[in-house]
Amino acid sequence: MRDSREALIVIDVQSDFCPGGALAVPKGDQIVFGINTLMKEFGTVILTQDWHPADHASFASQHQGQVPYAVVEFPYGPQVLWPDHCVQGTRGAALHPDLNTNHADLILRKGFRRGIDSYSAVFENDRRTPTGLEGYLRTRGIEALTIVGLATDFCVNFSAVDAAKLGFAVEVVGTLTRAIDLNGSLASARQEMQAAGVRLV
Repeated sequence: MRDSREALIVIDVQSDFCPGGALAVPKGDQIVFGINTLMKEFGTVILTQDWHPADHASFASQHQGQVPYAVVEFPYGPQVLWPDHCVQGTRGAALHPDLNTNHADLILRKGFRRGIDSYSAVFENDRRTPTGLEGYLRTRGIEALTIVGLATDFCVNFSAVDAAKLGFAVEVVGTLTRAIDLNGSLASARQEMQAAGVRLV
């Protein structure tokens, strides 16, 4: 078992982000077995879950004349417009059926505010509105985080960078993440994580 001050954060391993889903990450389902195995090493395991209302502002369908993957300006900065995905209560929003949720101490839902997207498990996309995860980790005495899940270049990246900026020791297990890689976003994400002091393993 890992030190009690370490936690595993499993980012958005949901049906819509796996092959056949509305916003499928290539080979996203291939990391599930390895994550289940890694969970056994940690005393604290946290799962995150994208949880959008059906009219979420980040959906391209909510913007007349726009198409998925276009980038537009929101009040908090550039925002990718996505296909409708992880809509609250739908099969696509469910955690992957093979993911072992029995090890989870906490399932954190994010992205439920209509007007703001939430890649990070720590802050919403304005980088100021907290999800509550930091407080949970602090009260549990957690100092170090291992992050896995989907997708490397968006939710994993934002979560890792935000946590590192808050002073947590953060590592991302590359073999247990998969990327969308939208216009070079994977290379950019790796640079951002390394610049923030995230250890890529």
